[in-house]
Amino acid sequence: MADRSALIVWGGWDGHEPDKVADLFATILRGEGFAVEVSDTLDAFLDAEKLSKLNLIVPIWTMGEIKHEQRDPVSKAVSEHGVGLAGCHGGMCDSFRVDTEWQFMTGGQWVAHPGNDGVEYMVNIDRANPHPITDGLPDFQVKSEQYYLHTDPGNNVLATTAFPTAGVDGPHVQNPCKMPQVWTKMWGKGRVFYTALGHHRDTLEPETPREICRRGFLWAAKGVGL
Repeated sequence: MADRSALIVWGGWDGHEPDKVADLFATILRGEGFAVEVSDTLDAFLDAEKLSKLNLIVPIWTMGEIKHEQRDPVSKAVSEHGVGLAGCHGGMCDSFRVDTEWQFMTGGQWVAHPGNDGVEYMVNIDRANPHPITDGLPDFQVKSEQYYLHTDPGNNVLATTAFPTAGVDGPHVQNPCKMPQVWTKMWGKGRVFYTALGHHRDTLEPETPREICRRGFLWAAKGVGL
């Protein structure tokens, strides 16, 4: 196995372009010297020994169901062996809606995107919480789905977006808040990175979102780090 190794597993709802996002993430990781395996089956998670030797696991799987014998090796690889876990949008935090253990590990679960796709909103870097993933990066505007998530209060939030967005009506409008959009957390010995961006591949391709992903992968990856 190469000095740096990553497993990307994609599938689930096709609307999130999981194959295209997987291709982008593989390109980023290979550019950082990772040997990358890309799989389109959750059975890629069955081999616990193999997972334990990785530096990074990247799930890109929206909705669907995961069996405990597929999930448990991932959780163990991260919590006991320090393997990193990193992902985006629904591919990691709207993966398995009935699996609370997955949600506990990843730090959040999607519940809504008022206005659906095409909402214009700002992502604001938390300047009061400096971190290698966001150091020196500007706030930036996005036109996509603006995710509202139920999140772990223990997450280390690096960027937020303001809810509600002007012109997006609904029963949520009287509950203004700063919704986490980029966070890190620990799961046992392992590091977890998440960004809520990524409804389509093109949302992640601009310079700042792509750089957040690149840095997030490196920060989370076992034995690499920023």
